[in-house]
Amino acid sequence: MFILGNFLIALAKLIYIVSNAYIWIVIARAVISWVNADLYNPIVRFLVQITDPVLYKIRRYLPPMGGLDLSPMILILVIVFLQSFLVPTLQHLGLMLSPDMIRY
Repeated sequence: MFILGNFLIALAKLIYIVSNAYIWIVIARAVISWVNADLYNPIVRFLVQITDPVLYKIRRYLPPMGGLDLSPMILILVIVFLQSFLVPTLQHLGLMLSPDMIRY
């Protein structure tokens, strides 16, 4: 069972790192939308392609209010909620399955 415990702990760390990186990508996308950057720039295209599918789903339920798009803020709040719920839960399950694991 310790293998499954180690897997869950590693998965929790991976989810935490990836979600933090995605938060920064969403912030960069929001800043780029404020300065009206060139859409032919490869970095801008990457940021738009990686964030727009998720932001469009939020925009369907929460349209822009008075020219203010709140979808990046909502997405960041959802990611932070999942980080504070999912990551500790997986770490706790992993520690329960591998009791000899040293806590970091």
